[in-house]
Amino acid sequence: QVQLVESGGGLVQAGGSLRLSCAASGRTFSSYAMAWFRQAPGKEREFVGGITWRGRTNHTDSVKGRFAISRDNAKNTLYLQMNTLKPEDTAVYYCAADHLSPYSYNIPRQTSGYGYWGQGTQVTVSS
Repeated sequence: QVQLVESGGGLVQAGGSLRLSCAASGRTFSSYAMAWFRQAPGKEREFVGGITWRGRTNHTDSVKGRFAISRDNAKNTLYLQMNTLKPEDTAVYYCAADHLSPYSYNIPRQTSGYGYWGQGTQVTVSS
């Protein structure tokens, strides 16, 4: 059974930092793109950042310079370092893994580009 389990969410003041982790089990995703999405109440799930199997990254404009996605293939784990957090970053954060396109240099920005999802971790930024 494939599982993606996020951790590291919580409540933080504006300007603070959090590091999210996503541990994969049941199969390895070292050959596939992985990504972080987030969903705020009443809004659609949106792309935050993604990383190819080779480590090339792409982040949405609103988090560039503040967030950084990384991966440790030996640990089958995805990370999201979030710095200078803002109240508008408040959302449930989900990790996702592609399962159809190994060794691709593409980072899908749509939810349809990923076949596996975690259950989400809440991030709340107070002003």
